[in-house]
Amino acid sequence: MPENKLFLIDAHGLLYRAYFAIKNLSTSYGQATNAVFGFVSTLKKILREYAPGYLAVCFDAGKKTFREERFKNYKIHRPSMPEDLISQIPLVKELIQAYHLPIFELEGFEADALIATLCQKAQGNSLRVVIVSDDKDMMQLVNDKVKIFSTRKDALLGPAEVTDLFGIEPSRMPDYIGLAGDSTDNIPGVPGIGDKTAQKL
Repeated sequence: MPENKLFLIDAHGLLYRAYFAIKNLSTSYGQATNAVFGFVSTLKKILREYAPGYLAVCFDAGKKTFREERFKNYKIHRPSMPEDLISQIPLVKELIQAYHLPIFELEGFEADALIATLCQKAQGNSLRVVIVSDDKDMMQLVNDKVKIFSTRKDALLGPAEVTDLFGIEPSRMPDYIGLAGDSTDNIPGVPGIGDKTAQKL
């Protein structure tokens, strides 16, 4: 892979996936390590198989975001992060620092907002970007210079792959979610419009 590739990791998304996919891992003194193990396994795979010229890790920061200020019911039904996952975040940050990789987080913003900003700036500097995330919201960023690395599919997704998955071009994802809604984030959508109708519209 060319040196002008930038990988941007959605840390919380990756940690959640690892936490629920890997069970019963902990230290001798009871510290859960399943999310740490899953995170470092993916990180090592990226470094080994893709050897990116640049890599950064983005975290959510703070409990209140600008999205909640605009829409008070944003993610209102989502359960709180499990305590034994919270306890692993400092360990993951230590691990990232040991790899001498930059961490980005900003109070009041989620990782996806930071990734979108970094993605835009990177393209302005002639960098190709790979976003490590399985978040549907991230698909809108995909274009000829931006791809998604899906850990669920273990594959790189470009414009054609996103279109095959959702039946729409990546740039139309905000319209699609606005019409169909998104139960994960408690986005209501338009009454009576589901996925198929939203695709057609």
